[in-house]
Amino acid sequence: MPPTFCEVALPVPMRSLFTYAIPARFDSEELVGRRAVVPFRNRKMIGVIAAFAEIPPELKQVKEISELLDPIPALTPNLLELGNWISRYYIAPIGESLNALLPPQPDLRQAREYKLTEAGAEYLEELIARGPANEKEVAELAVLDGAKEAGKPWTSAQTRRIAGGEAAADRLVRAKRLEWSDVLLRRKLRTQKIVAWKNAARNSSAPPLDEKAARVREALAEFGGPMQLPILLERAKVTKRAVENLEAAGHLIIWEEPLIPDDDPWESDYVPPNNILNAEQKTALAEIQSWLDAAKFQAALLHGVTGSGKTEVYLSAIEATLAKGKSALVLVPEIALTLWMGRHVRARFGPRVAVLHSALPDAERAREWWRVRRGDARIVVGTRSAVFAPLQNLGLILVDEEQETAYKQEETPRYNGRDTAIYRARLENVVAVLGSATPSLESYQNARSGKYKLLELKTRVENRPMAKVTVVDLREDFRAHHKNAPVSEALRAAIAERLANGTQAMVLINRRGYSWFLLCRSCGAYLQCQNCSIGLTYHKSRQRLECHYCGFAMRVPKSCPKCAKEYLYFVGEGAERIEEYLHEQFPKARIARLDRDTVRTKQQFQKVLGAFAKGEIDVLVGTQMVAKGHDFERVTLVGVVAADLALGRPDFRAAEKTFQLLTQVAGRAGRGRLTGEVLVETYYPEHYAIELAAKQDYLSFFEKEAHFRRMLHYPPYTALASILIRDKKIEHAIQWSRALEAVLKPFENQGMKLLGPAAAPLSRLRQEFRFQFLLKTPKRSIVSQALSACVEYCEHHKIPETAVIVDVDPTSLA
Repeated sequence: MPPTFCEVALPVPMRSLFTYAIPARFDSEELVGRRAVVPFRNRKMIGVIAAFAEIPPELKQVKEISELLDPIPALTPNLLELGNWISRYYIAPIGESLNALLPPQPDLRQAREYKLTEAGAEYLEELIARGPANEKEVAELAVLDGAKEAGKPWTSAQTRRIAGGEAAADRLVRAKRLEWSDVLLRRKLRTQKIVAWKNAARNSSAPPLDEKAARVREALAEFGGPMQLPILLERAKVTKRAVENLEAAGHLIIWEEPLIPDDDPWESDYVPPNNILNAEQKTALAEIQSWLDAAKFQAALLHGVTGSGKTEVYLSAIEATLAKGKSALVLVPEIALTLWMGRHVRARFGPRVAVLHSALPDAERAREWWRVRRGDARIVVGTRSAVFAPLQNLGLILVDEEQETAYKQEETPRYNGRDTAIYRARLENVVAVLGSATPSLESYQNARSGKYKLLELKTRVENRPMAKVTVVDLREDFRAHHKNAPVSEALRAAIAERLANGTQAMVLINRRGYSWFLLCRSCGAYLQCQNCSIGLTYHKSRQRLECHYCGFAMRVPKSCPKCAKEYLYFVGEGAERIEEYLHEQFPKARIARLDRDTVRTKQQFQKVLGAFAKGEIDVLVGTQMVAKGHDFERVTLVGVVAADLALGRPDFRAAEKTFQLLTQVAGRAGRGRLTGEVLVETYYPEHYAIELAAKQDYLSFFEKEAHFRRMLHYPPYTALASILIRDKKIEHAIQWSRALEAVLKPFENQGMKLLGPAAAPLSRLRQEFRFQFLLKTPKRSIVSQALSACVEYCEHHKIPETAVIVDVDPTSLA
């Protein structure tokens, strides 16, 4: 007899599965791992069937599954186990954990339906009889009349078309004149127009093509087939009307297809270099191939200096994996790097590659996800969420720039993509390789202790020299030149030299905006965000002071809001100010900026980097988006402005992050046949992170930083977790913090160190007051027990789930 009940995981902040009855029409279906639409309270939700179940005796009535969404299970047994591990390890609700593994459902949208009640019908007749007395009743009359005339449920979309309609519907629901329920509605997917030239036989008597038609035909011929209409309009330099006229004249065929992303010419025209592996690369590849031959779990750290050819080792390892009939997964920390890595992998392996990251439109991401699930794509390149890609017969997982904190998810479930990749490799008995020029202390310690294998690339390809790094002491620069410029005189002169000899320069300033904050020189106050305990950043192009956390913005005041004096002063320089200063100094130079203010989409990012790669930009100013992964052969100078910016942050990883960023950005210089130079500007040149980054001496940095970590009981020598308590009322946050302190205190007797509760470094964020605990212990099991006790206490004492954030292995303590 087939099972009659199942457990469904729903994306709600509750730590349990929900039991549903399986209708008889689904008896022959493969159910576990399938997505299903189920009724939950007064709405429909999409969940995943996690297991079959026996009905508990206390359940008298069990709701049925309404609909199955996919023809095959979205989640394989291995992926279900991975989701369960994330829930256990990161103390996250099982429904939200499994939801993170699922593809988008672009053809469904959540909507609210309203139905007229008897009381509503009576009220409608009353309004018609006496007429509405005010604007509120006018809106109520329109909503009730629409709900009556529709003959079917009245939707929230229809309500929004009425002035004041949403507020009116809410009032009518409270007065029980309307009933509502949440439903899932099918959405029409977006399409795009495709254009092709008709291959009709030439008619000698036909009139010759005019100039516009000739350009269209030439553009289509160069492309080699049908083309998306927007791309055709751009390449042929014609209008939409001209194309429609050509269609009417019988020259073109136009049809619609589901919308797919544009291929940027910089990516599609890319030809990879034909690199020959050197001795070190061959040794590393041979080790990886031996692990692939063994077909057993093996974790390894590939530690290679910048420019040592780690990417070529990755590509050769993928090739060896595919030769064995297996699939490969490549993780990169940021969306920007998926474009760089994706073009390398696609150029080598063609259409077998899928790219997955959260910035893709839902329709595109769902299509790529299902290509992988069906086995049409055997290589996946993506950011941290791609660790859940449903690859079949997985053989190799590569994690590039494994040290990056971007691998940590900052919302529930708060998993680390790198650590999840290691667990998945263990679960599926495959090889996992972590790659970096500046490994995290945790990974390097694992390699030194024998937990991971260590592979090393100690020299650059073709024995190219490392870039010369010079530390510029800004204190001495001020004494010598007696001016406070956005960049030092040494960096300005170095840029001028590159412009003169026709090479390129990159300038890194890891701070967006024009100025860091606005200070009153009279009373000493600075303008803070009204929602967060952080200063507002000045953006000159928008003439706004903005909060980069909550999005609050305001105009620049003419006087201090506190003392009313007019002595306002902009403190610090951001990327926008650096770009402006360089334009002032070098008016004929081609200068561009790459940060989140100038680049919002994949196409914009590709356009800027593509122009830089082609030599159309002389100087590129950017935030950390320019620091990693990119390979530009004509870049001979990298300048780092405010290199010590991160050292003042209340984070035990501040020195490590500074060292990593400086070493990575230094690696962008001299990657071709031209030698490179790096200038690092700082007010703190004697700090060991800056000194050792200038020498590019990772081993010495590891020894020094590891000593501090061991003395202060921080990772990699202890397990670390944080608990953040937040609420818009400070008294609630304090009360809950004290209550959880009482829960956590007994665990100190088991060797756990408890810090807090104390105000979080960012004590107020998005109008919520925040208090923090830190839990440190050599035994991870004790941390897990303490966190589980906190979660259980919150459930029993009605502390809201959203008020307590549990973060296992946090990468930031802000």
